[in-house]
Amino acid sequence: MSKFYLTTAIPYVNAKPHIGHALEYIQADVIRRYYQEKLGKENVFLVSGADENALKNVQAAEKTGIDIQEFLDINSNVFKKFYQDLGIELSEFRRGTDQKKHWPGVQKLWDLCQKNGDIYKKFYKGLYCVGCEQFYLSKDLKEGKCPNHLKEPEEIEEENYFFKLSKYQDALEKLIVSDKLKIIPVQRKNEILSFIRQGLEDFSISRSNVRAKGIGVPVPGDETQKIYVWFDALNIYMTAVGFGYDQKLWERWWPADLHIVGKDIIRFHCVYWPAMLLSAGLSLPKAVFSHGFITSGGQKMSKTLGNVIDPYELAEKFGFEALRYFLLKEIPPFDDGDITEEKFAKTYQADLANGLGNLVQRVAKLCELKHFVLSPPNPSDPSFPSISSRLENFEFNLALEELWKDFGDLDAKINIDKPWEKSDKEAKNALKIYVEEILKLTLPLSIFLPQTAARIRQIFKGPKISAPSTPLFPRLP
Repeated sequence: MSKFYLTTAIPYVNAKPHIGHALEYIQADVIRRYYQEKLGKENVFLVSGADENALKNVQAAEKTGIDIQEFLDINSNVFKKFYQDLGIELSEFRRGTDQKKHWPGVQKLWDLCQKNGDIYKKFYKGLYCVGCEQFYLSKDLKEGKCPNHLKEPEEIEEENYFFKLSKYQDALEKLIVSDKLKIIPVQRKNEILSFIRQGLEDFSISRSNVRAKGIGVPVPGDETQKIYVWFDALNIYMTAVGFGYDQKLWERWWPADLHIVGKDIIRFHCVYWPAMLLSAGLSLPKAVFSHGFITSGGQKMSKTLGNVIDPYELAEKFGFEALRYFLLKEIPPFDDGDITEEKFAKTYQADLANGLGNLVQRVAKLCELKHFVLSPPNPSDPSFPSISSRLENFEFNLALEELWKDFGDLDAKINIDKPWEKSDKEAKNALKIYVEEILKLTLPLSIFLPQTAARIRQIFKGPKISAPSTPLFPRLP
């Protein structure tokens, strides 16, 4: 493996980022950092962006009274800043309104599928959910409402272009069964196979300029239609690495090694997207990892219920590093997980303030009291085999459990050794072992909590070591 290219889902920018976005982006960052350690920073590429050519964005802009492009500029920058606040460095952030580096690739993919005979035009009448940006069959609704947004879809009647998804049913099933397109976890794989085996239907890939309100990538050769949001937004995964404008860049990184998405959009990524690529004669992504939802107090977050968790509010109280820790440790990677401020505070106090933070403060204070001078530490092993398999299987919570066990074992060893009761020479020999072990553990720690790991290295860089005036994670009042 000479490179690793991964992507997050491309969010709509009709509202500010929520806690679910934070979960996905932090998971992506952990994977990015792990493979950077394994392959070198220059061989890992992380992409996100903004799904801007969507009707829900237009409607949100209309409610604010702001010009649509100004609205998109503001909100896309909010998402870019959110990554920075989470301590995540993107290789590329591709916007759907980028006419220079996105639109050419979208139209190129359209042309390739059209040349293969897989795009046709027909009159259509269907039930459309703006929230999902997709059509639904009556049988797929929940008491007449969209199963995700619990709203009645709008009945749409117009002439659109369609993609021959049904043509690729057998090919998709074989790819997924064989794991040539690997879907993680296995329950999501089984869900997709079940969906495919029920029979695939062709789907709409355009909308009229009137319904799109003039927003979107024009259909090649038809000025009356815009390319439908999924045929457009999914292609950000390729246009972000040069598709349509930089062939060498695209060949360097494509295909994607991993798409990270929520379970609500897995069909688009594991059925629609690979079918489009098969039609175009392009390589398929290697794997799709799908995470669950975050609930609050056991219920889906809702403004009506008043249980919406704002990631910025949590970060203001506990810090962004604590936010990273909780989402990775307490939210199961493959299932739904629950968060409340009370649960957050309990984990913060136990694992960060009384756990890692107390260990670092304790060892640093002992070094200060014993006038310990750090000689150059022994070179640490740059690998971390104990958690590598966990990370490669996206078991972030189990990887953190193992890492925190190592910190706990060191804490227990200090209790047994009681260096404060030893002679200065014996104490300094013990402290050398403690400091080197902590520094060794900062390498895997930096994958999860990069700022914390950097601060620990600063504390123990030597030669003289003093306890910091402010602990890594101050105890809660």
